[in-house]
Amino acid sequence: MIAVASWKGWEISQLDVKSAFLNGPLEEEVYVRQPPGFERKGEEHKVFILHKALYGLKQASRGRNKCIDAFLLHIGFSKCTIEYGVYVKVISPNNLLLICLYVDDLLVTGDSQPEIELFKQKMNSEFEMTDLGRLNYFLGLEFKHTSKEILLHQRRYISGVLSKFHMADYHSVPIPVIANLKLGEATDERLVDATLYKQVVGSLRYVCNSIPDISYRVSLVSCFMNSLRTSHLAAAKHILIYLKGTTELGLFFPRRTSQDEGNMEVWTDSNWCGDRIDRRSTFRYFFRYMHAPISWCSKK
Repeated sequence: MIAVASWKGWEISQLDVKSAFLNGPLEEEVYVRQPPGFERKGEEHKVFILHKALYGLKQASRGRNKCIDAFLLHIGFSKCTIEYGVYVKVISPNNLLLICLYVDDLLVTGDSQPEIELFKQKMNSEFEMTDLGRLNYFLGLEFKHTSKEILLHQRRYISGVLSKFHMADYHSVPIPVIANLKLGEATDERLVDATLYKQVVGSLRYVCNSIPDISYRVSLVSCFMNSLRTSHLAAAKHILIYLKGTTELGLFFPRRTSQDEGNMEVWTDSNWCGDRIDRRSTFRYFFRYMHAPISWCSKK
């Protein structure tokens, strides 16, 4: 969505649904105790029946999604059959509206700014909304807009991760992978804190959203989540140290400078059973659309 909007020069707006989880109606009968301090005198033994969801209910997320999904379909949007958080409305052959929905956050963009403003009015009439203006920060991703492109990076998120794991004062390294290093089970090494290791790997996996070149290394350290040894933690921390020198880097989404509509480019590769432990292949792919990276992966 960012690639398309930047290529066509569309403005991207961000909306936030207030108390999103309180909008979803319940299909089941759910009862709750009376809140402490608000019990009805003489009826303290009674409970309340819920008509709409509350935070913490298993049904809350699904109920909220069904509610906003039904409204978007009602006002003419179609849901993407592959990515369920993306909605499209074709107003005319040269007039589109795109929406990206994640829980209570929405991104909206399209050809016509008046149509976008009309959509905001309809949403605000149905839900209590906050218009956050032009997209700058979304789910840990930061966006910098210029006349030539949109830059996506995670400087704030990476800095927070380095501080969390006490590695902000380390000197950066030039590459994310130590040359010729092969990770194995390493049963002769000391065990490490499993929770710490999983937190490091989980943080690294999210950084892959803006720094594709660590994808292979992160997929490698993700293979060792049960019997964790010192060499595994050292490899994961090596990636963190590499990230310290890449906080200024990100993904560029260019704007169209000619009538070229752009195309899809795909690279793929496999190391053909290159893992000496289980003889499985590591597979990678990289997709670029309209000269911007949109999808990449490295995994067994």
